[in-house]
Amino acid sequence: MRLSLHTLVLAPALLAAAAVTPQLASAAVLHVPFAFTVNGQTLPAGDYSVKSSLNGDAVVLVSPGQNKSFNWLLVPGDPTPGETKVVMSFDSKGSGFALRSIQYRALITPRLDKKSRDTDDRPVHVIRGE
Repeated sequence: MRLSLHTLVLAPALLAAAAVTPQLASAAVLHVPFAFTVNGQTLPAGDYSVKSSLNGDAVVLVSPGQNKSFNWLLVPGDPTPGETKVVMSFDSKGSGFALRSIQYRALITPRLDKKSRDTDDRPVHVIRGE
């Protein structure tokens, strides 16, 4: 097999580009039928894409139209180890909803809405997908 100068220069460049590009697993699409807030921003109702990194330590929420995305670390959660569902949980707040957490299979984000403990007994709205 003959190696050319072009091959020797191009191969490391491709490997470096692959290492820098974030690797995401397949996405789940969840339909949220209402507007909600996350990180102080109001997002519209629509189909949201939820992706996990390949190493499984982070989750990405992408808004309809792909114009906004949010990233969070994942931690072990209450779901069973073989869980395959993707779940977005929302807290009712005043006249709307706030994103509480995202469960990606057996992992979950820490609490996202930083709600005070005295209102923890309010109902949680859950949207499931796979």
